Amino acid sequence: MRRFFWVREDKALRAKYSGDVDGWHKWALPGVSCHDCGANWSDVGYEYPAVDLSRLPEHREFERARPEPIPEFARLRELVRPLAPPHALLPPGTGFGPLTGRASGQFARISWVAGLKPLVQRDVLDALVAERVRGLLGCPTELRFRSKNGPDLLELQVEPHGRLHPDCIPPEVPPPCPTCGRHGFSRPEDPILDAASLPSELDLFRVGNFASMVIGTEHFRETVSRLGLDGLIFRELPSR
Repeated sequence: MRRFFWVREDKALRAKYSGDVDGWHKWALPGVSCHDCGANWSDVGYEYPAVDLSRLPEHREFERARPEPIPEFARLRELVRPLAPPHALLPPGTGFGPLTGRASGQFARISWVAGLKPLVQRDVLDALVAERVRGLLGCPTELRFRSKNGPDLLELQVEPHGRLHPDCIPPEVPPPCPTCGRHGFSRPEDPILDAASLPSELDLFRVGNFASMVIGTEHFRETVSRLGLDGLIFRELPSR
């Protein structure tokens, strides 16, 4: 039986490493103001740093965070869709392009931005790929360091696949809004993965309906341990 692990930042290492990033993606879909459910919202964890929007004549429309009514949001999403991966989920707030901003300090071999975006040094990515960890895509960042010898940090494009099993979503949670798609539930204390929905060809992915959760396979966990890479903690999750 395949084993899956919730991959998170090892916060205990914050006392050892001073690395800090003040930045975000260069472009993003706006939030949504829904006339049906009444919510103003955007999501997190849906990020495609390899997708370059500079080729769009309208690229400046993706540089300012704000809510938009459904018709305008839908127009902007359709402009982006041909540039995104074919399977890409594109909810409000989806980020595109390189991580841009300022960085300082010493970074762990695998670091995180706001507990959401995994960053790796180039030699770490090479080592993981050499160990046949599948589906890794390292994207250059545009981070400015105070010193000239800052590390070469890459952001991993970890795409959403699979879902949380309905059994771990409280029954009182309303179904997704039929207009904007918002499904307003908090992360379960005891997440369960929907086994039938999980990808067979990837060793690292996000949960499709809760993309702030990064999931790794047993092979990924064992490889990280064997290579002595710090920065991650693992919690095994059940699937059904």
